[in-house]
Amino acid sequence: MSRAGNWVMRAGGGTIRAGDWAIGAGMAAILLVTALSAPAPALAPLGYALLAAGGLALAAHRRAPVAVLAAAGLSALGAQAIGVDVPALAYLFAVFAAVRAGRRLVAVAATVVMLAALPFVLLISHEETVGAAFAHSRDVLQLAWLVAAGAAGEAVRQAERRADEAERTREETARRRADEERLHIARELHDSLTHQISVIKVQAEVAVHLARKRGEEVPESLLAIRDAGREAARELRATLEALRDDDTSPPRGLDDVPELVRRARSTGLETTLTIDGERDDVPAAVQRTAYRIVQESLTNVARHARAAGASVHIGYRPGAVEIRVDDDGTATVDAPPSPGVGLLGMRERVTALGGRLVAAPRDDGGFRVHAELPVERVP
Repeated sequence: MSRAGNWVMRAGGGTIRAGDWAIGAGMAAILLVTALSAPAPALAPLGYALLAAGGLALAAHRRAPVAVLAAAGLSALGAQAIGVDVPALAYLFAVFAAVRAGRRLVAVAATVVMLAALPFVLLISHEETVGAAFAHSRDVLQLAWLVAAGAAGEAVRQAERRADEAERTREETARRRADEERLHIARELHDSLTHQISVIKVQAEVAVHLARKRGEEVPESLLAIRDAGREAARELRATLEALRDDDTSPPRGLDDVPELVRRARSTGLETTLTIDGERDDVPAAVQRTAYRIVQESLTNVARHARAAGASVHIGYRPGAVEIRVDDDGTATVDAPPSPGVGLLGMRERVTALGGRLVAAPRDDGGFRVHAELPVERVP
């Protein structure tokens, strides 16, 4: 069942709604009841079958309006040829559906053929005079009914087109407002944070430079402030670029993980990267989360783990991407570190994707961050 609660059935690679099946079955029932109330010719069962087929064909009027138009017309002509005298109601609905689908010329051409063929069919089947056959054909398929069906189809088509245009306009308006809000946020971030972070970074770098120039030992806290300032400045620039232009400045992803590893090595942390499995299309949200997990994990290793080395493993599994970051730091099972904001943020990102995250000390020492991110496979 669909989200709206409408039952559908597969047909020819598409779906036919329950309401469409009801239309087809209802029309077939009306035609059969009308035919059974009239005198039955010798080949009446075949005529009843043709009427039922023409009515049931209407179930596919959304998917194949032209084919339904042809089926309804042929079933009406066939029933009249056999002698089953029933108004061509199914054909009228098929004309409505064809015009609604934008096939006006096809509907007009088919109707001309029907109006021309119907008197000849009646001449053959009912053995009437020419005048009587033309008069009888007006009862089977009146021109006023055809005009009304076509006009109704055109009116519905125009109404649906206006509704689609209104929906597109609403989406464009919402997108424009989102872009304006995004640019506003970018300006606010730039005005409120860029200057302060730049001052912190410059002051820390100057302090480190002066301490080394005098031959003094640089405090670890000062180095941490300098590194944090650099990282904050990079992240702020990337965030501002993404906010200002989502299309030309795509977010970081799995292709950027080697750069994270290279930067970790440049700080003196022996870091390795291993990748296994075959990478298919990975959604952007999964790539962003994977990048942030590796980034936050390596940042925590550098700041808190007192580790000499770390390893990053990325595994592509059927339906999932596995991220694992290990270090050989001082964390133990008996004395696990208290989770900080970084670990909480990672857990929120993974949970939002429906994944699983384990962040805990290893049995043989050190710390491990292990995440499994589901990947939706599009058939």
